[in-house]
Amino acid sequence: MAQAKKIALYVVVVFVLYTIITSPARAADLVQVGFEGVSSAAQGVGDFMSELVK
Repeated sequence: MAQAKKIALYVVVVFVLYTIITSPARAADLVQVGFEGVSSAAQGVGDFMSELVK
């Protein structure tokens, strides 16, 4: 099982590097979308906690 995790990690790393090298603009767009999603989720959790305290 540990061997499968290592192989999967290597495949993901190679795919990410390939994507960055072949299409850096698209990779930057994907990273931006990811950070916007995380930011939105964090803001939602903050809003929920604020309303919960009120």
